[in-house]
Parts: sequence; structure tokens; C-alpha cells
Amino acid sequence: MNNLDCINLNKSFFMKDEEIKVLSDIKISVSPGDLIAITGSSGAGKSTLLHLLASLDKPCSGSIVFNKKETTTLSNKELSKLRLKNYGFVYQFHHLLEDLTVLENILLPGQILNSDKGLLNKRANSLIDRIGLSKRKDHLPWKLSGGEKQRVAIARALINSPNIIFLDEPTGNLDIDNAKVIQDLLIEISKEHGIALVTATHDNNFIKSFNRIYKLENTILREI
Repeated sequence: MNNLDCINLNKSFFMKDEEIKVLSDIKISVSPGDLIAITGSSGAGKSTLLHLLASLDKPCSGSIVFNKKETTTLSNKELSKLRLKNYGFVYQFHHLLEDLTVLENILLPGQILNSDKGLLNKRANSLIDRIGLSKRKDHLPWKLSGGEKQRVAIARALINSPNIIFLDEPTGNLDIDNAKVIQDLLIEISKEHGIALVTATHDNNFIKSFNRIYKLENTILREI
């Protein structure tokens, strides 16, 4: 069981001699297939919490354990490998590489992981079919709509068969119709493959699809 367990996470930022507390004694666990939404006002620390959970940043104190490994003690190289093999990421802005095609963008994490080329190409093309962009796989990102770009970002997040996908306002930059397409796609894929979703979102319609909902307020995370 590839569980992610976080115990008593604390995070502060420092400006000169002033400590700005962002997260206090955060406790949260993520199990395979979990659908976890984190809400809260802008600036509450939702993105910071996602970055900590995904080992993109380190807490000031506290423990983060993934698959029985304490991630805060791992080297940068070990963390990179852990993220590549186990985590996927989708942000509000797609962060596609503009000089790579749809297919090339999706393949990239697998290439970094040195996955078998034949299997990798097969999986990428299968994902492209799944997101409905088979006729656009050789297009550069500038030829795609915002919703299409976000679908490519989802496929890229899935290419290494992650255990968890972290999502930071994944539909915040889309209109209602495109947001619904992206939301439905994410939930379907999660349920089909047992992938946990951990998302920071303000979207009340999206939140309804999650079975665990947390609110981050005044540095404290509580389940609602």
C-alpha cells in the first residue's frame, strides 16, 4: 500500500526578522484511490501544503512518509526519482513546453525515467486517445485551446502510472464547460486506476466529487 502520511507539519517563511506562519501541525493521510479536496481562501497556504505533500518543498518540522520512507531525509536525487515514479502534477496553468508537440510533452516524464520506449509510446498514444486529442498529437501547444492544453497536462501527469496526482486549481483558468470536462475526466481516471487525487480548489462543483474535504484556515487544516 503506497500510503502518504503527514504528521505535525509546520511551515513558516521568514522576512528579515519576521516569521510568517503558514501551516501549523498539519495531519493528513492519503491512501490509494482517495479523492481529497483542500479548500480555503487565496493565500491560506493550499499551494504550500501541496508542495510539501509532493516533496517539492520541505517543512520546517514534521514528518512526511511515503511507502514507509521518510521523504524529508531523502537526497534531491532520491526525491526526484520518487516523484517521477509515484506522483503526477497538474496546475492551473498547463506548463507545457511550447516547442514540443502534444505527444512529446506527454512522453517527457517517461523519457526522464528511462522507461521502455515501445511501452512508453504505446501508453502515450493510449492516453492521447483517452483525452480525445488523437488528431492533434503532432500539434504544438499554441494550436490548442485552454481546455485541450489542460487535457495534455493530465495525460502527462499519468504517463508514469502515478499513485497520486496533485492538482493546484486545475480548472481555475477554464470556462464552466471546459472545467466540467476536465473534472469528469480526472474523477473517471482516478476511479478506474485507483489513483489518489489531492487537489486545491475553489470550485464548489468540483468539490462535490470528492469524498474527503478539508479547509485550510488560519494555518490549521480541518476536515469538513
